[in-house]
Parts: sequence; C-alpha cells; structure tokens
Amino acid sequence: MRSNHELTATQLVREMAMESWGELEGKVVMLDASTDSNHSVTKSTSSSSTSSPRAVAVELDLTADGPTIEKSIKKAWDVFGHIHALVNNAGLRGNVSSPLELSEEEWNHVIKTNLTGNWLVSKYIGIHMRDAGRGGSIINISSVAGLDRGQLPGSAAYAASKAGLNTLTKVMALELGVYKIRVNSISPGIFKSEITQRLLQKEWLHNVTKKIIPLREYGTTDPALTSLVRYLVHESSEYVSGNIFIVDSGATIPGVPIYSSL
Repeated sequence: MRSNHELTATQLVREMAMESWGELEGKVVMLDASTDSNHSVTKSTSSSSTSSPRAVAVELDLTADGPTIEKSIKKAWDVFGHIHALVNNAGLRGNVSSPLELSEEEWNHVIKTNLTGNWLVSKYIGIHMRDAGRGGSIINISSVAGLDRGQLPGSAAYAASKAGLNTLTKVMALELGVYKIRVNSISPGIFKSEITQRLLQKEWLHNVTKKIIPLREYGTTDPALTSLVRYLVHESSEYVSGNIFIVDSGATIPGVPIYSSL
C-alpha cells in the first residue's frame, strides 16, 4: 500500500511486487492511491490466471481519515474473504530540510503518511484478523533512517516517522500476539534499482561502498527483500514477531563513518 507522492523504501517494494508477486501462491490485493499503478501490478500478477483473478486493485489514500481507510480495508478484505498477510509499504521521503526550516505542513504530511496511515491500515486489518480467528502477519516496511544508527541530515520528519513505525511494530506485536498475529518490520538500506541508478554511479558513494560497507556492495530487491518478505508471510515464521530486520549490506553497523575513511 503506498501514497501518491515521492517514495523511498516504498518504491523498492513496489519494484519487488512487479518482479515477484506473480510467483506467490494464493491471491494478492494491491491498495494504492494511484489506480493506474495498481492495475499495472495486478495485470502482471494475474496474467497467468485462467479463471478467477489472483490480484485485485483497491484504491486507498493513506492521508484520508480513519473511516475512509476503514471502508477501503473492508473492501479489500471482502474481495477474497480473508487476508492472511499485510505488507505495509507506504512511505513519503519529503524534502531534504533542516528541522529549523521544515514547515509544519510538511511535517504533518510525512507523519500522517508514514506513521498514522500505516497504523490505521494495520488497525483495521488487525481487527479483521482478530475477528476471523486465524492469525496473520503484518509486515511494516520501514527504513534504516528509523534506526538509532542510521540518521542523515535533512530527514527529521522522515526519520521520526520511521522510528515511530518501528516502535509501533513492537507494541502491536506485544498486544496482538494473543490473537496469533505476528508484526515485524523491515528496514531497507540502499538497493540497486532504477530509482538509485544515478546515485550508485557517484564516485563518492563508490568510495564509501568499498571502504566502509561490510559486504562491499549493494544488493537488489530480489532476492534481498523478496526472500525476507516471503519468509515473514509464510507460516515458517510463526514464532517470529516484534523484530526489526535490517537489510542494508551492513551499512549502518559502523554508525557515523569516520571521514578520513572516505
């Protein structure tokens, strides 16, 4: 589920959906503020189906109010009668701005999209999962910006929203476990993709990669992210909940890099 604005980790997961959801067993509901992008993914996913569709698009704006989001969630749930897993991959980066220059309007917009919207979707999906009595898995796509070792200048609202999402993940895991609902978070770093192609060509980033990134390279969304999402969706992760999975080639381990190493 994503917003109709500039995306970061969200774009990575959308690419992941385009590449791999078609191979999943079962059926997929894609919720997006953009109807066109929704249908492009669902058409790709359902192309091999000969009977009922395996993927259905439902329009959802994460900046909407609770009752509106609740209606969209009910519509999504009713499509197949049950939702086993939710991948909450909405994210808005916002402008690079000092906390002293950041406007209240932009702060509120980023927080509402990245944190409030994700909470509301998880809340209403969680209610359906609880009432169905069959458990489930909620997977929040966060960011290394939300960790205690991955902050970057100019991202006050984004980092705060992702840190909040990580905490929300743990609290929901604590409280929803009694209903056999697992809640986990994934914090991606930089990945090779169409989105990051120009960035990865920068000489300074190449130097950083070769000197301080433990694995000395950046991965691709498939399999680096797809394999983890599949695991968290699958019943083999039935005892895994309340975790923040960091997928970044070890980039954030050093914390703030020593500039002499660059």
